Amino acid sequence: MDLELRHLKTIRAIADAGSLTRAATALGLAQPALSAQLKRIERALGGALFERGREGVRATPLGDLVLDRARVVLPAVCELQEEAVRFARSGAEGYRLGSTHGPLLGSLVDRIARTDPGTPVTTHTSWSEREIAGGVTSGRLDFALVGVCGESRPPEEGRLTWAEVARDPVHVMLAADHPLAPRGEIDLAELAAEAWTDVPGDGCFGDCFAAACVRAGFTPACVYETDTASCVHLVQVGRAVGLCRATFPATPGLVARPLTGAPLVWRHLLGWHPEGRAAGRATAVLGHTRAAHGEALARSAGRTATVEPRPEGSPR
Repeated sequence: MDLELRHLKTIRAIADAGSLTRAATALGLAQPALSAQLKRIERALGGALFERGREGVRATPLGDLVLDRARVVLPAVCELQEEAVRFARSGAEGYRLGSTHGPLLGSLVDRIARTDPGTPVTTHTSWSEREIAGGVTSGRLDFALVGVCGESRPPEEGRLTWAEVARDPVHVMLAADHPLAPRGEIDLAELAAEAWTDVPGDGCFGDCFAAACVRAGFTPACVYETDTASCVHLVQVGRAVGLCRATFPATPGLVARPLTGAPLVWRHLLGWHPEGRAAGRATAVLGHTRAAHGEALARSAGRTATVEPRPEGSPR
């Protein structure tokens, strides 16, 4: 009998479980079937792999040798499988873009469509930065467009290549008739009595915002976490204030103002897998993304009534 990967998985399962009974349950096998399989494996390898006792099984010296090799081989094969799937999925044609909700994805799609007409572009959005980064790691997406607060690290940092697109100061978003709306900039401490609104996210921004408020001498009394449209509505009717980037076009009934001293900064990042086939197009996509950011800033440069709310995990 030739040794197969499933045999190594069986050996590891028995060692991890510590008994044939528990291993059989974990593998979904009857114990007699597992015992018979183990005997065939031991014959193929030339000796006993486990010693049986009242308290379960214990690896023999031969078993320890095989387990040491299995702990190297099995992860390596799993990684090979992931890479093969990623290679097969990320074909030479097309762009599969993933993004957290923000102002750049639409402009990026437009620029790619203009410069590379006829090439398919697909998109996927999520509030979860980890989901988007995981999509690139697994090969379901070619590029991840996300953001982090300040110098925080991006998700999947050890497996993906990340490049900074731009940095934006985080602004406060107010109703147009708010008493502070006429101001050129606003100190965060002046908003201590306000209710706040934001959108969901699994990034660092919520913690960074809370820390900035503590430094300013207060803790937000109320935070409404909801969808973007509801965030806008709550600000428009004066029920809350929000946070945003300065890259969104004007929204009726709102104004966005810089926070004094820029206590919060948002970094736009583009990520890709260094071994994926899309990696060869990363420089071009990064250039498109930076241009999209510049276009967004230009569109919003003259606004008097402002932007869109920014999520807890990424500023709008």
